[in-house]
Amino acid sequence: MKRWLSIVFIVLPLAIYAQQDSISIRKPDAGKAVWLGAIIPGGGQIYNGSYWKLPIVYGAFMGCGYAISWTNNRCTNFKTAYLDLYNDVQAGTVSEDPSKSYIAVIPSGYDLSRVGGASTWMNTLKNQQSIYRRYRDYSILAAVVVYALSLIDAYVDAQLFDYDISPDLSLRIDPQIYYDLQQQKSAELKLAIQF
Repeated sequence: MKRWLSIVFIVLPLAIYAQQDSISIRKPDAGKAVWLGAIIPGGGQIYNGSYWKLPIVYGAFMGCGYAISWTNNRCTNFKTAYLDLYNDVQAGTVSEDPSKSYIAVIPSGYDLSRVGGASTWMNTLKNQQSIYRRYRDYSILAAVVVYALSLIDAYVDAQLFDYDISPDLSLRIDPQIYYDLQQQKSAELKLAIQF
């Protein structure tokens, strides 16, 4: 029994020491993180091990996708209504039929006469189409910004993976004698921030 205890107390610390030497922390490569993030949105965050950022990245992409889809549908509806009303005005067949696209987009409780007539409603439809086209373009721009921010985040996270965050932030001010090119003395203060 004593022999086994002595063997355990000798071998166990050696085994633990050997395991500690074999453990190495993988430092992510910033370039690889950016490429993975460019191929698969959120891939850079997965590569860096920042899994908690995935809901933020995918939530932002889904929000931008929804905004693009919704504003594009509204723009298309107003464009179709405008073209249908324009064609009916040219043909002289404007009607209050609810199946007409330009009547379907009129707010509830209103009819063509309450919105100012066919020509006024045609101008309104054209303005609404322009507004929603601009909002769609802003949504596309927001998606590009989210994509770029996810790549920047992956790059910065990989670069700062092993950044030393020590509590020793010190400021040291040292007086120093300085000689210029003409060998004239001057005094200066050297300011050194150490982290």
